[in-house]
Amino acid sequence: MPTGVHILRHTFCSHLAMQGAPGKAIQELAGHQELSVTQGYMHLSPDMLGSSIRLLDSRPRPHERGDIVGDGLHVKRKLNRQN
Repeated sequence: MPTGVHILRHTFCSHLAMQGAPGKAIQELAGHQELSVTQGYMHLSPDMLGSSIRLLDSRPRPHERGDIVGDGLHVKRKLNRQN
């Protein structure tokens, strides 16, 4: 566990992570050269871990679910299925 001024950086990074900030953004805000350093500061509370896994408990409604389309081939297949 960090001590001194490092505990402020640890808390800062952890709170950003718990609010859903991307790791790369936290890295830049913390002034770290390497993402691996930032990840050492990004600890999530047990409650946050539990709420994250509960996201899998609910299935998205059809209008909330998006199709992942990587190239034109997938788009053609999707369009052909709709016709």
